[in-house]
Amino acid sequence: MLVEETTATTLRSGLAALPDDELVALAQRHDEGAVRTIIRRHNQRLFRAARAITHSDAEAEDVVQEAYMRAFTHLDTFRGDALLSTWLTRIAINEALNRKRRRRETALLDDIDLALAEEEPALAMYPIVQIPTNPETEAAREETRLLLEGAIDRLSEPFRIVFVLRDVQGLSTEAVAECLRIPDATVKTRLHRARRMLRQILEETLEAGFASIYPFDGLRCVHMADRVLARLRPRAGS
Repeated sequence: MLVEETTATTLRSGLAALPDDELVALAQRHDEGAVRTIIRRHNQRLFRAARAITHSDAEAEDVVQEAYMRAFTHLDTFRGDALLSTWLTRIAINEALNRKRRRRETALLDDIDLALAEEEPALAMYPIVQIPTNPETEAAREETRLLLEGAIDRLSEPFRIVFVLRDVQGLSTEAVAECLRIPDATVKTRLHRARRMLRQILEETLEAGFASIYPFDGLRCVHMADRVLARLRPRAGS
């Protein structure tokens, strides 16, 4: 059983400043505060990795929970050969893939023969500059997020998981390769292909909506005709 936290808020803040290896040492002694800190620190990364595989927010959350359970019940096996973040991500990925295999929906991770020569910049998944929040801004962000998530979900699994880990989560090529147990060159190739495919998906999606942008119909069209006719009438009578 985990022992109850005996520290105050200030001490919990101190835990947040500790590096992973020190937190692991505390968690191995069943320190609840250390466990909570590790979970808060790595939640986003594990969820994104799981979501890229499961296509479901709810199932990704279940995967993350199960990954933590496996990690903390086998924390004595963590030797520090890899980063804690890499170790946890690998557990989450394995759990997500195992769930898909049990549902007989696992996509095959086939090697890609040739890497494309040109390098393309990563898409900016989230704005860097903080914009003051307002309902219009939030609505636009939500619409953009849904558009991007929908496009990413259309990528096949080998490309999707590499793209999420590398471009969304920001892991290095080496870290992604270690998480997925594939060569660095394969990561680079899949990432390049994923970026190209994602750009094509987004272009097709946006082009489909071009015909509907800047609408000028309905009452706006009627009012324009009224205004023009109103200006023409004095001339007709002169």
